[in-house]
Amino acid sequence: MFGTGNKKMLNMLILEILRQYSDEDHALTQQDIVKLLDKNYGMDCDRRSVKSNILSLKEMGYDISMEKGYRLLSREFDDAELRILIDSVLFSKSISTRQAKVLIQKLRGLASNYFNAKVGHVSNLPELKRTENKQAMYSLDAINDAIAGKKKISFLYNYMGTDFRLHPKRDDAYIVNPYQIVANNGRFYLIGNVDKYDNVAHFRIDRMTDVKMLEEKVKPMKQVKGLEKGLDLPRHMAEHVYMFSGDSVLVDLRTTTDMMSELVDWFGTDFRILERNNDQIVIRVKCNYSAMRYWALQYGPSVEVLRPESLRGEICQDIEKMAKKYRT
Repeated sequence: MFGTGNKKMLNMLILEILRQYSDEDHALTQQDIVKLLDKNYGMDCDRRSVKSNILSLKEMGYDISMEKGYRLLSREFDDAELRILIDSVLFSKSISTRQAKVLIQKLRGLASNYFNAKVGHVSNLPELKRTENKQAMYSLDAINDAIAGKKKISFLYNYMGTDFRLHPKRDDAYIVNPYQIVANNGRFYLIGNVDKYDNVAHFRIDRMTDVKMLEEKVKPMKQVKGLEKGLDLPRHMAEHVYMFSGDSVLVDLRTTTDMMSELVDWFGTDFRILERNNDQIVIRVKCNYSAMRYWALQYGPSVEVLRPESLRGEICQDIEKMAKKYRT
């Protein structure tokens, strides 16, 4: 990582030693640092040079305590933040196992040995269900560049076959105006617009392959139905709980008061309570039509959709089909 034997690098080598071997609860003496410089980098140094270089690092803004030994107190991320980031990578379904391991190793490199000793078990966890798409990280990067450059993209969109491999849904590439990348249920999605239509569309990024940024400028959001005033991301995510494309509608449903936690988890606080009667409530929420159909089936014993009638009718048909399967 660093050239050894170069005295000009001494302060950076000392900083790296402090980053790796010290924290708020663990200090290093001058002699500890001298030994580690020799062991890790083959660098000869006396204790006076250690002190002068640490003072130089403090002048550069590094938060180093010199009381009862030397400690690096502040880092790019504290232990709790690093743990959140590592867990986010660990349980993401949008990147391959190899990519997850590489990212976790990079994150662990930002912490002390003492933190890494506490999270060493993450490498021993059983294999999680992850994407088979080895291009997923490249696709994320390419889409991010296109969004920043306000350019259109093209890609093949795939489905999972019975051979557990991805296959293109069609031969022709999709031409899409990309607006935002979001994470939902452990996966990354693109919010955009298929160029030949005027509505919002969602695409799972781990289902994309052969992503290319085009030279053509992106279509302005104001020309896309539902995005005329820009993208209100919190509201958009609340209305599209399963990231289905299509229109959002006002839905009235009856449920119980003990479902409030679930309602807020899925829809945020942007819904109205129309009626309250003992332990039952009727609420009104704006949600994607197809998403609400699946959501209501998921919570079937606890939820009754009242309006719109068309949605209520489709759910009735779904329930009848399900019941027929389980009765035969």
